[in-house]
Amino acid sequence: MCDTTSKTITCKAAISRGIGELLKVEEIQVDPPRATEVRIKMMCASLCHTDVLCCNGLPFPLFPRIPGHEGVGMVESVGEGVTEVKEGDIVMPTYIGECGKCNNCVSGKSNLCHTYPFPFNGLMPDGTSRMSTSDGTRIYHLFTCSTWSEYTVIDANYVVKFDPRIPLPHASFMSCGYSTGFDSTWREVQVHKGSTVAIIGLGAVGLAVIEGARTQGAARIIGVDINEKKRTKGEVFGMTDFINPSKDSNKRISELINELTGGLVVDYCFQCMGVASFLNEAIESTKVGIGSTVMIGGGNETSGHINFIPLFCGRTVKGSIFCGIRTKSDLPIIFDKCLNKELHLEELLTHEVSLDEINKALKLMKQPDCIKVIIKY
Repeated sequence: MCDTTSKTITCKAAISRGIGELLKVEEIQVDPPRATEVRIKMMCASLCHTDVLCCNGLPFPLFPRIPGHEGVGMVESVGEGVTEVKEGDIVMPTYIGECGKCNNCVSGKSNLCHTYPFPFNGLMPDGTSRMSTSDGTRIYHLFTCSTWSEYTVIDANYVVKFDPRIPLPHASFMSCGYSTGFDSTWREVQVHKGSTVAIIGLGAVGLAVIEGARTQGAARIIGVDINEKKRTKGEVFGMTDFINPSKDSNKRISELINELTGGLVVDYCFQCMGVASFLNEAIESTKVGIGSTVMIGGGNETSGHINFIPLFCGRTVKGSIFCGIRTKSDLPIIFDKCLNKELHLEELLTHEVSLDEINKALKLMKQPDCIKVIIKY
């Protein structure tokens, strides 16, 4: 490897320059890492619907911006004070840190670290950026990451090293989508053995919830999706029943779940659509007194009406970021399960593109047979 530690690197990245605009693959400048930072040569990245929301200006319209928050790469150089990783390590960028010392970390009840928080401003912790366009314009990150770039710089406290025996696409999926779904069944709620679970929306996150519920010992796992192709895929992950609401459009999802369970509804419902209007359906699909609903993911709807009467009947609702995963403590557990071939990550990969084909990749995400798209560098 040539010595580039102290040099600015010119590379290609996919840049979002405005709401509704196609992404542009351009040459950018990536500065060397400063103290506590690492520069990563991306090897593989994947697409998530959160990236699409970013291009549409959510949560804040920061442009120009490099999307991408799922991916893996190799540490190309490290800044002063970095000790946990070194040049040549294979790592994944994350958008949540874990100091292990703040009140939230010590409590074990939350993954939202006070020291290394979930950033919305698209900048490094010091309020600057390491990336710029050819004319010197500052480029915003997506959260901490910006994985749709051949090189990216991230604070080392948001980086996790993993076993290089794990296939790169599988590791990329675990950097957000898959882990978010899988871990929600034991970090946000404790799905118990013999329980009943419903999952609304069977994308990568929803399929991972199915797998998590299966490994937790759930007796009945009901998948809900209007895409009939998700029936077979869901069964691979452990789904026992499938509901396609589009086949009976006169009935609400909660009514269909109620009928399927003989009026018992479910112990846990995971709303994986990121659509506020489905939240009431999820809540009403759970049992009076003990039912729990987990809201996963974001969408274009940022607010909606909640029917409080079902909540007054003893149900609970939980919202979260990264579904409670503590990056340093919990991700290694999933890595081990992957190495032990306990998970079905290979079932998620449906399409592969180059960085130059990024707009094609965004179109692929809308296809009914698409689950995850991989960018190979």
